[in-house]
Amino acid sequence: MKTSTGIIAFLGITLSIMSCSPNEKSSSVEELLRIPFISTLDQEEHEYFLYLPKGYRDDPAKKWPVMMFLHGNGERGNGRDELDFVLIHGPLYEAWIQRRDLPFIIISPQLPMFGMDTLGFDYLTNRDRNSIPKRLPEGTPEREPAGRMSQPMAGAEPVDSLPYVTLPRGWDQIETDLMNMIDHVLTNYQTDADRVYLTGLSYGGFGTWYMASKHPEVFAAISPIVGWGHPDLMPPIAQSRLPVWVFSGGRDTVVPKKYFLAGLNKLEELGHPEVRYTIEEDMGHDTWKRVYGGEDLYRWFLEHKRK
Repeated sequence: MKTSTGIIAFLGITLSIMSCSPNEKSSSVEELLRIPFISTLDQEEHEYFLYLPKGYRDDPAKKWPVMMFLHGNGERGNGRDELDFVLIHGPLYEAWIQRRDLPFIIISPQLPMFGMDTLGFDYLTNRDRNSIPKRLPEGTPEREPAGRMSQPMAGAEPVDSLPYVTLPRGWDQIETDLMNMIDHVLTNYQTDADRVYLTGLSYGGFGTWYMASKHPEVFAAISPIVGWGHPDLMPPIAQSRLPVWVFSGGRDTVVPKKYFLAGLNKLEELGHPEVRYTIEEDMGHDTWKRVYGGEDLYRWFLEHKRK
């Protein structure tokens, strides 16, 4: 696979956290690894999570699909002692904390703060490590429910002209690091390069659109959740016929559903054959809890291979 070639250097030391269950004798247990790397952004060492699914080590010839997950704004950090905030939401939360048997190798990086913690966002400045869910030695911790919203549903009128969501200090600033993470995993683990998927929530949803537009040839399918894409990002995605499944919340006041339509209409205008858009009408911004907590997205991913 041809991707960006930065000066990022992946170190050969991997810290492994392995689950222990006396009832899982016939198959290798899932693992959560912390993979060190030198970032092209600051030339310093950081880490990202790499999840290896149950049974990964049973058959050296088996090739596993890969999923990269981009978290939201509230889980930023230094990629070292703050990396655990990435466990709060998404596929890694489902696979590691909730002990679901998701048959993917999962890459879960952390977006640096880039000074966002100085701008007065309460969810960053006052966050607490107690909010990081803990994996129990046995059993599964209680899941926070995805609740219905009480306010009226947001409007869904099309938007003909949209401002760019530049998302200052966003995922685009570590684009090279992200692509090098994918390269490293594809090279050093039992992976299927034709089944690499990308998904993200909120800030990570915007990042998913950006990365897919810049590197459509890498991914087999993408799913931005509660993050819309500007129409100008769509031509490379349409040209590569990259399957897209987008989710928004009908009562989301943070990223209203009306902003999604212009980009999706652009994809169809360009002849894209596989664009799916789901509005969870009763949900707010935390629509991702229902999406990642279900089965449909994972099954849909596995239906697709890189074209």
